[in-house]
Amino acid sequence: MTMAEMKLATLGGGCFWCTEAVFVELEGVQKVTSGYAGSPVENPTYEQVCTGRTGHAEVVQIAYDPATIGYGDLLDVFFATHDPTTLNRQGADAGTQYRSVIFTHDDLQRETAGNKIRALNDQQLFPAPIVTQVEPLPRFWPAEDYHQGYFAGHASQPYCQAVINPKLTKLRQKFAARLRKGA
Repeated sequence: MTMAEMKLATLGGGCFWCTEAVFVELEGVQKVTSGYAGSPVENPTYEQVCTGRTGHAEVVQIAYDPATIGYGDLLDVFFATHDPTTLNRQGADAGTQYRSVIFTHDDLQRETAGNKIRALNDQQLFPAPIVTQVEPLPRFWPAEDYHQGYFAGHASQPYCQAVINPKLTKLRQKFAARLRKGA
């Protein structure tokens, strides 16, 4: 599959190290890039985004094969592997850069995301209403190289053990049929 045939999804579910580690395990996901989105500030750095003053969220941009995995399937994984009910927070990570957000690439993604949120709220699967923002993607800025594939290179670090591993355990239990072979 060529890059031109792939679709993109841009999602923020807290720390991008966590979100990237989840989505790289899915069949049909070709590439996951950690980065920043949600602000007109150009070329943000990690240090700037961490201040919470740029308006960016930590996000991942997922290049996926829509013939193998659908956008709705990606959203199912997204909502199952972070807390979409906490405003500007995921666990101990607090600030607008950790907000739950879906940056859409087109009207169909916007509609799909809105429908998914309404359905999940109607089902009352979470202890509180979903606060995930749905916005058109203004611009995606890839994060610095040392953030790419972070979990793969640092899995034994305490943060990875305490925060990322439980997300991966949940993913592997709930979405076993969606995992790439050998994951």
